[in-house]
Amino acid sequence: MSVALLISSLLLGLASSLHCVGMCGPLIMSVPVQHLPEGKKTIGILLYQLGRIGTYVVFGVIAGLLGWRVYAAGFQQLFSIMLGTILLLMLSGSFFLKKVHGSNWLSTSVTQMMFWAIKQQSPIGMFLMGSANGLLPCGMVYIALTGAMASGSIAGAALFMFSFGIGTLPALLGLAFWGVKLSWQTRHYMQKAVPYVVAMTGILLILRGLNLNIPYISPFLSERSTDTISCH
Repeated sequence: MSVALLISSLLLGLASSLHCVGMCGPLIMSVPVQHLPEGKKTIGILLYQLGRIGTYVVFGVIAGLLGWRVYAAGFQQLFSIMLGTILLLMLSGSFFLKKVHGSNWLSTSVTQMMFWAIKQQSPIGMFLMGSANGLLPCGMVYIALTGAMASGSIAGAALFMFSFGIGTLPALLGLAFWGVKLSWQTRHYMQKAVPYVVAMTGILLILRGLNLNIPYISPFLSERSTDTISCH
């Protein structure tokens, strides 16, 4: 996976962190760690976030497997261009993000899993609660998975989703540890940044598929046989 694509995944996570705070903030604040000593509180919060990012990585492995099969079949250029185009089309209306967040059976089931994990009152419970959080329908995660599929390898897709998860951490950890709430100016600028970062990722995927032989931006993609696995 190119360095530019990896950086875009980190920026995508950072730009979408405000979205994460809005959607997952109440759940994060409900993690039962406030009564714990400082050390155990820190461990609980970190386990929660580790579980959430771990779910993203698992999704990345699945997306990477699908993407690699397409790449191995020799359609890597067309596939990358197609995924980049899809990302750009997603910017045509905010209805996409609103639609996937609607109340449905998946959201209800995952929320029930999270409340079950809360009752465990254990480190494993914290981890499982975070893992369940990662299952919640989220348009930003779906956008990240689109980029992960274009990485061309299972490891690359997992790394893309890990980087995306790391990008969401600053705002979520600030909320969990200190109850930090961003000013309206910061929220406004971050909200405005999201479509630009998504557009940048889409353009990078299209450039990657065009095979322009530009280092880090559009590296040369050679044809691969179906029995070849590449991490690049």
